[in-house]
Amino acid sequence: MGGDRSKKLKITENLEDAIDGELVLSIEKLQETQDELEKINEEASDKVLEIEQKYNEIRKPVYDKRNEIIKSIPDFWLTAFLSHPALSELLNEEDQKIFKYLGSLEVEDNKDVKSGYAITFNFSPNPYFEDTKLTKTFTFLEEGTTKITATPIKWKEGKGIPNGVNHDKKGNKRVPFDVSFFTWFSDCEQKDDMDDIHDEVAELIKDDLWPNPLTYFSNEPDEEDVDDEADDEGKDEDDSDDDQEEDENDDESEGEDDDDN
Repeated sequence: MGGDRSKKLKITENLEDAIDGELVLSIEKLQETQDELEKINEEASDKVLEIEQKYNEIRKPVYDKRNEIIKSIPDFWLTAFLSHPALSELLNEEDQKIFKYLGSLEVEDNKDVKSGYAITFNFSPNPYFEDTKLTKTFTFLEEGTTKITATPIKWKEGKGIPNGVNHDKKGNKRVPFDVSFFTWFSDCEQKDDMDDIHDEVAELIKDDLWPNPLTYFSNEPDEEDVDDEADDEGKDEDDSDDDQEEDENDDESEGEDDDDN
C-alpha cells in the first residue's frame, strides 16, 4: 500500500512539473508574439506619421488659400470663437474688441509631427498691443512632458491684462481665464493647474475649430436639433388643437345647459 502511494505522489509531482514547464513555455511564446506585434505597431505608427507629414504639406497651400478668403469676411474669427460652445466663454467684451483686429489664425504641426505644433494669431495694427503676431508653441519632450512657450505681449500704455484681468487667487491657485482670453498667452512657466488648461484650449483650437471654422461661423444647427425643434413644434400644434377642441366642447355643453333652462 505504501509503495503505491509513493508512486502516485511521484506521478503527481511529475505532472505538475510538466504542466509548469508547459505554462512557462506558453508564456514565453506569448511574450515573443506580443513583442512581434509591438514591433509592427511601431512600424505602423511611423508610417502613419510619414503619411500625416506628407498630407500636412499638401494641406498647407489650401489652408493659406482659406486664410486669404477669410480675410475678406468681416469679424470671421471673432464670430467663429463666439459661436464655439467652449471657446466663447474665454472672451470678455474687451477681448471681443481686440479680436476684431484678428486677420488670420494658423495651426501648424512641426515637420516631425510627433514633436509638437504651434498656434499663431495674426493681428492687424491695433490700439491694444505692439505685436501683430502672437504664437504659442507646444513641444513634446521625450520624457513625456510638454514644453509651452508663448510670445510675450507688449501691451500699449493703459491696455493689457494688468488693467483688465482679475488676479485674485483662491488658496494658492490662480483663477484661470476669469476675465481675459489673453491670459492663455501668459504664465507659460507656471507649473500649476494652468498647464492643463493650456492643453485643453490648444486642443480645442487645433482639433475642433481649426479644421472647419466655417461650421462655427455659420453656426449651423445639427440635424438632430432641427428634428427635435420640428417635433416640439408639432407637439405644440397638437396641444393647441386639443385645447381648441376642449374649448369647443365646453361651449357646446354650456349651450345645452342654457336650452334646458
